[in-house]
Amino acid sequence: MTSIVMRPNGKWRARYRDLAGHEHARHFTRKVDATRWLDSVTAAVEAGTYVDPNAGRCTLAEYAPLWLTRQVHLKPSTRSPYGALVRCHIVPTFGATPLAKVERSAVAAWVVIMLDSGLAGPTVRHAHRVLHMILNAAVDDGRLARNPASRVKLPRDRRREKRFLTHPEVAALADAAGPDRLVILVLAYCGLRFGELAALRVRNVDALRRRLQIHKSATEVDGTMVFGTPKSRQCRSVPVPRSLIDELAAACAGKAPSDLVFTAPQGGVLWLRNWRRRVFDLAVTAAGLGELTPHELRHTAASLAVTAGANVKAVQRMLGHASAAMTLDVYSGLFDDDLDAVADRLDAAARTARELPATKQHPDGGHVTTMPRQRAAQPAG
Repeated sequence: MTSIVMRPNGKWRARYRDLAGHEHARHFTRKVDATRWLDSVTAAVEAGTYVDPNAGRCTLAEYAPLWLTRQVHLKPSTRSPYGALVRCHIVPTFGATPLAKVERSAVAAWVVIMLDSGLAGPTVRHAHRVLHMILNAAVDDGRLARNPASRVKLPRDRRREKRFLTHPEVAALADAAGPDRLVILVLAYCGLRFGELAALRVRNVDALRRRLQIHKSATEVDGTMVFGTPKSRQCRSVPVPRSLIDELAAACAGKAPSDLVFTAPQGGVLWLRNWRRRVFDLAVTAAGLGELTPHELRHTAASLAVTAGANVKAVQRMLGHASAAMTLDVYSGLFDDDLDAVADRLDAAARTARELPATKQHPDGGHVTTMPRQRAAQPAG
């Protein structure tokens, strides 16, 4: 129900009741403005986009923690960085702002300010993504009619070109790693994520079948090591080259099935930050490999597998990607050579077919063999 009434002070009072029966009113100097306002409310109700004006009064600082507590589907290793982005980048700017007052122009300005302050592009994109998810939830909750963080220009994702080591480079890096030689080789030839390697236990090593059973991953969360499922939440069986299985079996010898295969010098879980500083970076320098990250050993495993003839489905299963499409998206360049190989094989088959004599059925039941057509002789001179 709507109405427009002139007040004793000469202003026009526009009033309506929402779907829940709550009354809302605004005052206008001109009747035409009151009419337009009521028309816009009526149109929103009919379109299903109406939002109670009071619902958006909750500030972002009040709503963000509620949103975080509802992210029960996220692993702690994901939820913790989200909370840090909310505390460090989102609440300081938008915390006191009611949800309904967050504007797209303010979000765009926030992105620019973060970049100007020296934050890296990936961090800015990640912070915006979290804000976008929070405001999307507010839309779903009926607190906002639209998401003001949508269609905001973000810095381009300029990923560093992937680095793939050759077999000799892997050997040089492993030799330079000293006692951690086997860690390098397993990362480079089995394609494990570092957290998966750190969580690998003796019972996960099947020496007879030459397989690693990947069920867990170790991740640092707020200064504590947490064991959870792998990134894709899927367990997988990873093949081990024959040249490594004996060394892995030796590393497991004398240990209980529940013991970790790889440990820190004092026997604890391997922490990526410490291991990189203590072993990896020094080995990279000693091997003369320039700039390299531990994760690029996983890329190397994919590259060496493709070079050895593995198809995209095999690489997907080895790396534990959620789908073959994801593997192609990450490593599409590795499979470009496959296209050349397909073309070469098709060309060879076509040439062979042209060179073989053609056989036709004779009307009398026999076969007539037609020799390949000879190229016409070119006139001399």
